[in-house]
Amino acid sequence: MMSTAAANRDAVLQALHQVVDPVSGRDVASLGLVRAVELDGQTAFVAFALPPQSAGEPVRRQITAQTQQALAGVPGVREVRVEFVAAGEMAARPLPGVKHVIAIGAGKGGVGKSTVSVLLAVGLARRGMKVGLLDADVYGPSVPKLTGTEDAEPAPDPSGRIELPECDGIRIMSMGYIVPPDQAVIWRGPMAQKYVKEFLDRGAWGELDYLLVDLPPGTGDIPLTLAQSIPLTGAVVVCTPQDVALLDAIKALRMYQKLGVEPLGLVENMSYYVCPQCGHREHIFDHGGCERAARELGVAFLGAIPLNLSIRVSGDAGRPSDNFAPAGPVAEALNRLSDRLIEEVTRRAAARRPLPQLRISG
Repeated sequence: MMSTAAANRDAVLQALHQVVDPVSGRDVASLGLVRAVELDGQTAFVAFALPPQSAGEPVRRQITAQTQQALAGVPGVREVRVEFVAAGEMAARPLPGVKHVIAIGAGKGGVGKSTVSVLLAVGLARRGMKVGLLDADVYGPSVPKLTGTEDAEPAPDPSGRIELPECDGIRIMSMGYIVPPDQAVIWRGPMAQKYVKEFLDRGAWGELDYLLVDLPPGTGDIPLTLAQSIPLTGAVVVCTPQDVALLDAIKALRMYQKLGVEPLGLVENMSYYVCPQCGHREHIFDHGGCERAARELGVAFLGAIPLNLSIRVSGDAGRPSDNFAPAGPVAEALNRLSDRLIEEVTRRAAARRPLPQLRISG
């Protein structure tokens, strides 16, 4: 039988789902902002670890008032004390040996975000970079199919680290290796967040120049958890040229900015079609919208990827490197995209590097 203290603590945790972060509009429990819950007699102590955009005094007052109101109806709780932890004190910490972690997201599904993630990983690896790819789209993991690693069965080594499958030298982890392909993942946000953190913490990533993280589409719990779990170099947002896709892409970009994650730029997928017979270029889904949006938003336009049969064929076959072998519009676009990302990361890293201190002795 559950003890009274345990029952009250569970009730407190459940009640905290009523407390909404004013910035994101989501409840603090699902966002993972609840750092600790302790009960001492009839007093409940709740500690919140707030990201930078929620650390201001007005937000703290709102969260405190909501917490006191939410816990007023919990049996046995007569007093509520709320504490806050600064962003610098949160659990987010660098992955040992990983230089850059880049989130790849999209405002909506169907824009080819996972395909772009895989192709970008291969492009970086072909430039001599050590690359990892985390498929954090737990509800629709497609990276195993795209990389031909569906049959992989990651297992822990003697130290408890998960040995990771590889494709073209890229270390990969995905929910697709754990859940059978014909079964749906029906989880609430906290369970999905738990597995993303597990993949980050226990994966044998080793020494990497880049760890790319393929996120679920939209602005849900997984991107929020990732930004709070690990310091990100920045985020890449994938979209297609249509106005409706661009609107959603802008929302995704704004989400990263609110989370304090630097947008590295936009990628326009399925940008144009090149006739293989005559070389004529046709802009099936409109043209120039993504580049124009990037310019207006003050972020980099990283490149445009054509709509091409070879990308679909290589994706179905699990051979992403096939897109780089023949010279042509696809290889040129992917090489240019990889180079632009490296340039953008390098430029921003240099801008953040402190100037050397000059010592003058007389």
